[in-house]
Amino acid sequence: MLGWDWQFTLEILPRLLGGLVVTIEATITGFIIAIILGLFLALGRRSENQWIAQPIGAFVEFIRSTPLLVQLFFFFFVLPRYGLRLPAFVVGTIALGLHYGTYTSEVYRAGIDAIERGQWEAATALNFSPLRVWTGIILPQAIPPMIPALGNYLIGMFKESAQLLAITVTELMLTARVIGTETFRFLEPITMAGLLYFLLSYPSALIVQRLEARYARKS
Repeated sequence: MLGWDWQFTLEILPRLLGGLVVTIEATITGFIIAIILGLFLALGRRSENQWIAQPIGAFVEFIRSTPLLVQLFFFFFVLPRYGLRLPAFVVGTIALGLHYGTYTSEVYRAGIDAIERGQWEAATALNFSPLRVWTGIILPQAIPPMIPALGNYLIGMFKESAQLLAITVTELMLTARVIGTETFRFLEPITMAGLLYFLLSYPSALIVQRLEARYARKS
């Protein structure tokens, strides 16, 4: 039985860190898509026009009710048959952003709904434009308490980005698997990959917990 080889671990570490960089890039890009898309989805679901609100609501529930892996396969393997072919990294970030955008939309909806009715009535009484109401009154109050929930989704996206290996994105887990296949040693690369995920996820989770406690005290 092969034991742990520290020399081999140090040799493969640069490749694993390279894969980690790709993982972080995919996570950040996907999260940017998610928070922007989520806001638009939330506003769409709040629309008084049911021709807008209902289709968006159905879309959100459909995406939330299907696995991310299925969505990755659909974008990567099905859409090219209809002429839409994109690089694997782009497909991965879009799928992550779309999938988590539906979850962040619910965070936005909850945050907006938490704004006191008096704030809306005061804005109406002062005859503010809709743009000023949203950008100057509602969102500045609604977004700060959302930050812990959004942070949790960012951490979740970071961990779920490992699924991008299924569409050949050379992120951390695919890099570890390739190293194992090349060398017939899986102990070190897989263990190190797990450790790298932990080293980024756990401190981030602690920060989110502190933010949750901070906003709980304020509420």
